[in-house]
Formats: sequence, C-alpha cells, structure tokens
Amino acid sequence: MDLQTITSRRILAIDIFRGFTMFLLIGEFTHLYEWLADESLEGTFAGLIAFQLHHHPWNGLRFWDLIQPFFMFIVGLSLPFAVNGRLKKGATQKKILRHVVKRSVILLVLGWALYCIGPGRITFRFQNVLAQIAFTYLIAYLIMDRSARFQILFSIGLLVITELIYRLFPVDGFNHPFVPNENFGAWLDLQYGGEDLNGHWVAFNALPTAAHTIWGVLVGKLLMSDASSKKKFMTMLLSGVFLIVIGYLLDPLTPIIKRIATSSFVIVSGGWSILVIAILYWIVDMKQINGRWTMFFTVIGMNSLFIYLFAHIGGTQFIESILHPFSFAIFGSAGELAAHIGTSVLVWLALWGLCFWMYRKRLFIKI
Repeated sequence: MDLQTITSRRILAIDIFRGFTMFLLIGEFTHLYEWLADESLEGTFAGLIAFQLHHHPWNGLRFWDLIQPFFMFIVGLSLPFAVNGRLKKGATQKKILRHVVKRSVILLVLGWALYCIGPGRITFRFQNVLAQIAFTYLIAYLIMDRSARFQILFSIGLLVITELIYRLFPVDGFNHPFVPNENFGAWLDLQYGGEDLNGHWVAFNALPTAAHTIWGVLVGKLLMSDASSKKKFMTMLLSGVFLIVIGYLLDPLTPIIKRIATSSFVIVSGGWSILVIAILYWIVDMKQINGRWTMFFTVIGMNSLFIYLFAHIGGTQFIESILHPFSFAIFGSAGELAAHIGTSVLVWLALWGLCFWMYRKRLFIKI
C-alpha cells in the first residue's frame, strides 16, 4: 500500500511502548537492579523482580533479554509513520533515503563512541542498541515498500543465513555454534578487536535482529491501515502468540540465546514484542484507558535518544552525587542497602523529571 494513502492517526500505544522500554533501560543506570539483587533480598518479591531484570547468562530467557528486541521492534513500528509524515511535508524519496542513511551513520558513530568513553581509549565494539539499530533501521527502510510477503520471507532468510553460518563455520575453535566464545560471532569480533569475551555479546547480532525491525515495520503499516481496530488487534495477538510458541518449540534444536541472537531467540522475543504492542493497543487505543500513567511513559519516550545518551555518559552519576547526601540522611536509618535503593529510586525519578521538563518546554532532541 502506498504510504501516502495510509491514515496517519497517531497510535498512543507506540509512544507508551517506547517510553516504558526507555524508562526501564535508564533504571539500569541508577544501579537499582543491582541493589535489588543483593543476597539479603534473595527469595523476596524484590529479589524475584531483580532476577528478571538481569540478562540470562546463556541459554534461556528473562524479561531483561527483551529490552533490546523491544527497541529494535519499536524503531520499525515508528518508521512508516515517520516516512509518511515526511512525504506529507513534501519530501522526496531521495531526500528521505539521504536522511535515513545519515541517521544510520550517526547512530553507528554514537554507539561506537559510547564504548570509547568508559575505558578512555579508542576501541571497536558495536554490540550496544544504538550500533545495532544503525544497521537494522537501514535494512528495514530499504525493503519497507516491498510486499508484506517479501518482507516476511526476507526476515526469515536473515535467520536462515545466521543459522547456517553458525552451524557450518569451519574454523577450529570457533565451530561450536552455541558455545560461549567458540562461535562465529566471537571469531568475527576478534578479527577487528571488538570482542566481548566476558559478556559473550557479538556484533553480528545486528543481522538476525534486523528481523525485529522488519516485523515492526509490518505491524506499523498494519496500525496505519484502514482495517478495523478489532482486526488489527487480533492480527497482532495471534501473530505474537504464534511466534512465541514457535520460538520455544525450536529451543531444543536451536537454543534460545540472547547474547548471540539465535534464530529461536529472535523469533520468541519478536513474538513478545508484537504481543506487548497488541495489549497496549487494546488498552489505550481501543478501550481508551489512559490518563496520567500514559503521560508518565510518553514524556520519556519523546526524548528517548537524549536520555539514553545522558545516562550513558555520566548524567546518572552526576545526579546521584547531588542527591546522595540527602537521600542517605533520609533513608540511612533503615540501613545501607535501603539507602542505596532509595537513592537509586530518586535518581530514576530525577531522570524522568528531566524528560518531563523538556517535554513541557517542547525540547525534543532528534537526529
């Protein structure tokens, strides 16, 4: 369908999904999840929550493993709306392509630069969400005007190619597809010094996880179409459940491993992404159950890139240094752990407050 003929009504569920995901992500920078994982809280409700807010060490799936797929998917969700908006303003396809390429390059540079700030030296790593999106965003845009059938087959092809490369890679020591640091992804990163042997993350994840962004585009087009709300919801609901079931069924054959983005992981996490947007769409766009809680997430989603970079380059530590003496005076009587948790919560809210202030001032940082 021609994007210019598609309805451009804003879907509130997308804004909430983006804000919810970003809010959880910046929470990690406050170290709250680390404090909740303290041994003294093991077996408590807080401990159970903390367990789900840390990546699975290898084969398996926890809630925190879904955060990056959510972002990849949301980028795709937003893409048809963004392109349609530019077309309505008179932009040509050539100008839009130039913008997409420029944005991909900027995201790649930002993602790479973040890895250099911590160690204080030039390093070459591309495993974070910005670097990964730089690739998936461009791929999804280049095929977004093709038929849904083509895009689905293309995304499946990416997973098949990934599966074959990992399983058939012949280099000794790296021909064990599902063993940490002994697979193709680790070998590839070793060639240019971008390896992450402690965390086992690989930059090659950008290829299979491009499926998340492509599926996001397809769902975005569905939401922009003139189909009934019920049909949109049921299509998303059934698609999400189908992918989740298929992903878990594949686990014995291809283990669900987020750190190297196995095909089973991409499928099951893609299913969860579609299911979440379906539920949010039903709640806020169909049933219109919204209010202050929706605004809470919307304001942070409107400046997601800014707050991610701000938190990543030391903004969280700066706010913590200001709040620390006051928060410890308030919560210190309950113990050191309680003081740390209280401080982290206050820092988390301060980051949200910064986004809220920017929202009120209509300050939106975009590229």
